[in-house]
Amino acid sequence: MQVIKVIYDKTSNWYLEEQAAPYWTLVLMTYGKCVYWVGGSGGEHKQLLEKGQWLLIPCGMAYYGKSVPTQLHEKYVVQFATNRMLEPLPLISSMQLISGSTGKYDYMLDRLRSMYRQWHDKQPYYQTLCEALLQELFVHLQREQDQGQIPNAAMQCVEQMKAYIQSHYREHVTKEELGACTGKSPNYAASLFSKVTGQTISEYVNTTRMKTAVYMLRHSALTVTEIAEFVGYSDPSYFYRVFRRLTGLVPTDLVADREVVRK
Repeated sequence: MQVIKVIYDKTSNWYLEEQAAPYWTLVLMTYGKCVYWVGGSGGEHKQLLEKGQWLLIPCGMAYYGKSVPTQLHEKYVVQFATNRMLEPLPLISSMQLISGSTGKYDYMLDRLRSMYRQWHDKQPYYQTLCEALLQELFVHLQREQDQGQIPNAAMQCVEQMKAYIQSHYREHVTKEELGACTGKSPNYAASLFSKVTGQTISEYVNTTRMKTAVYMLRHSALTVTEIAEFVGYSDPSYFYRVFRRLTGLVPTDLVADREVVRK
């Protein structure tokens, strides 16, 4: 597999056209709406994408897209060539235009953000890391496709758990607490959460903490230690390790950028 390009598009007037592109295109909508027209042997297909929806366009299929009038939209786009590692996946081997909504939205968004950052920072071996992240993402997408549509009751249960975590992420969130808030057994709650989101409870809690930490490191006047304590880490060194593992960055780098902005 070769990643050709990773794009983060944030605009109210976006337009792209490819004619029989020799690579695949994966799109994840993160805000607003966008319309794609994709050509194939059966004619042109219109795809309206909203937040949480993704679109996979096979190589050799002409397409163009544009924003919905008067609406902002944001999305990540990855263009790539496949290899033997991805080709056995039905998503790829079918050579079909495929779109869907994902219960693993936060997981996908995290991986695509990491890919985008690696692509533009261009640190040593960034291409290899981008390809590994994309391959991991496709495995989870394929598993989700194989499982079929998640029942609405199960999705609502997971949304309840996410809401609980959003309100308690600074604390130690357990499967017992999530089971209690949804009226399910702890083991069922943990299993369902992992199946739908692609993350364990602790992984989701850490990811939620990091989102707040990144914002505070960039925009607050608190020290790294104070921010670590605020988001739930009593050990600053552990916060550093988790932060670097999940973001690929060092907390002090964001503080330095913040200080530069102040001047």
